Amino acid sequence: FWAPWCFPCKMIAPVLEELAREYKGKLVVGKINVDENPIIPARFQIFSIPTLILFKNGRPVERIVGALPKEYLEEKIRVYL
Repeated sequence: FWAPWCFPCKMIAPVLEELAREYKGKLVVGKINVDENPIIPARFQIFSIPTLILFKNGRPVERIVGALPKEYLEEKIRVYL
């Protein structure tokens, strides 16, 4: 979950793009602009951005808030692959 005016969102965007490339076929990265889609963030109780939600088998399994380092995100992702 992100917004165009969010500086931390801009910082993490290249990291997410890199992870999407590196884990292609194992991981899907989707982006939801909270300004353009306010209902979905409300449904997932998003109060702060950037927020990442990891899903496994269609269910949310992990929530990550903030622009965190790639290494941290990879640790979290590997648990669910």
